[in-house]
Amino acid sequence: MKADTHPEYSEVSVTCSCGHNFNTRSTIGKETLSIEVCSKCHPFYTGKQKLVDTAGRVDKFRQKYGMK
Repeated sequence: MKADTHPEYSEVSVTCSCGHNFNTRSTIGKETLSIEVCSKCHPFYTGKQKLVDTAGRVDKFRQKYGMK
């Protein structure tokens, strides 16, 4: 194999916008990484998923296709 074809795989400190910190390994080339969503605050993992009704679209759908 050729030398110097693969990037360096080093440990990185990850900080989420919710304040959760953890360490992982990455080829990003920096010591720190900032992210917006992690497994501690993502609605899929926390079970706090919300249904956002913008402009009454859910009600319009139910009126149009609901049981008559």
